[in-house]
Amino acid sequence: MGILNVTPDSFSDGGRYSAFDDAMRRAEQMLADGVDIIDIGGESTRPGAPPVALDDELQRVIPVIETLKAAHVPLSVDTYKPEVMRHALAAGADLINDIWGFRMPGAIDVVRASECGLCVMHMLGEPQTMQVGEPNYMDVVREVREFLERRCAELEAAGVAKARISVDPGFGFGKSVIEHNYALLAQLPETAPVTPHGVAPYPVLVGMSRKSMLGALVKRPAPERITASVAAAVCAAQKGAAIIRVHDVAPTVDALKVWRAMRDAVRA
Repeated sequence: MGILNVTPDSFSDGGRYSAFDDAMRRAEQMLADGVDIIDIGGESTRPGAPPVALDDELQRVIPVIETLKAAHVPLSVDTYKPEVMRHALAAGADLINDIWGFRMPGAIDVVRASECGLCVMHMLGEPQTMQVGEPNYMDVVREVREFLERRCAELEAAGVAKARISVDPGFGFGKSVIEHNYALLAQLPETAPVTPHGVAPYPVLVGMSRKSMLGALVKRPAPERITASVAAAVCAAQKGAAIIRVHDVAPTVDALKVWRAMRDAVRA
């Protein structure tokens, strides 16, 4: 999943693609690099980010969706606003990626009537406050899984087919930079809700690209965390991630080709 931020204040690319033409060039490059899904975001969700007005978010994302439909790759929209979901789906979006886990009033009603895919993310608090102080858990892996279980159960009770749902443990969203994030990565399969028979029926999406959990280790600013991001992507794939959300598509695709070749050779 390639990240297309059409915002002026992204933590990683600082508004480089907020202009429509720049966003189109970025999307074209990701397509050439082998992206499978393009995730379009019109509001920054970095820690401390202010909310964006509904009309501003719509003006940023809807023209991009309408234009990229011709690219014939699945389009995801990173939003928690039900009205943005509604307009994005009407414009042709295939997946809604919601950091709030479809908790906003009306969100489930919007997506229930569609056949779109859904990604349910865990977040402790909200973007403005989630990293203020030290996030507190008794058992971060268990608590993330239980939250995702509740959200998936509510979606399914509302009539959303299980096959439409993926889950995201929410790296960096109300987690301590090292302890919580790396516990989630190390135990990634245990973050997904399970059936009574112990089978995880939901694909897991991970988003660690260029985040502070990497910067804390490599001591580099966000644009220089490419190598660390690729390493994190390979670790996530090895732990069973189905979707890996990244800024740097080409190096991630290359690294995963090497990892898959090794995995397949061992299986053979």
